[in-house]
Amino acid sequence: MKRSMITLALAAVLAATAPTAVLAQAPAAAAAPAQNSASALVLGNATRVLSTLEQRRAEFKSNPAALKTFIKTEFNTAFDGNYAARLVLGLHGRGASDAEVNGFADALADNLTARYGQSLLDFNQRLRVRIKSETPLPNNKGVRVSSEMLRESGDPVPVDYLLRNVGGQWKIFDVMIEGISYVQTFKNQFDAPLRTKSIAQVTADLRAGRLQASGSNGGR
Repeated sequence: MKRSMITLALAAVLAATAPTAVLAQAPAAAAAPAQNSASALVLGNATRVLSTLEQRRAEFKSNPAALKTFIKTEFNTAFDGNYAARLVLGLHGRGASDAEVNGFADALADNLTARYGQSLLDFNQRLRVRIKSETPLPNNKGVRVSSEMLRESGDPVPVDYLLRNVGGQWKIFDVMIEGISYVQTFKNQFDAPLRTKSIAQVTADLRAGRLQASGSNGGR
């Protein structure tokens, strides 16, 4: 699997932005996405995030708390974490309160940040993105932005973003790296613990580090 699903979609909480890694010096490929489109959001966020990571790299390396704050801010801005959490919970989330789902979403994001956050600073920045298409999802559930991550060496890595419109703003709720879904990956991982424990108990396990959001069975 490509660099652990591209460092788990670059810590998942930056899945909405960082994997596209658009560089200012990247050569122009296709025409610019339409203003306010889902594709434009993906590209715009990617440019801002990569630029910030590059400019503040030394600060983030010496101050993990600042990196965590940055990641959480970007996550809250671009990623529909609570909706994604309901998709991850699946049948286990039926009847769950918003507070329970929100708590699980926050714990999952924090766990991923702690586990993979520093890896973002070591990831090869020399990447370019090519937007291939933007297509509607079935039943008016949103759109899919299909792209390729272009590296200096190696084949392009397909990255698809699923977005929905929330209050007039596009929000990403799933990212697919080489066809592997962030939502489905964690839905599979958390199915077993949620069969025997409540959402609150699984959330507490994530908070305490007894369960790691790794995207593999058992958190390993």
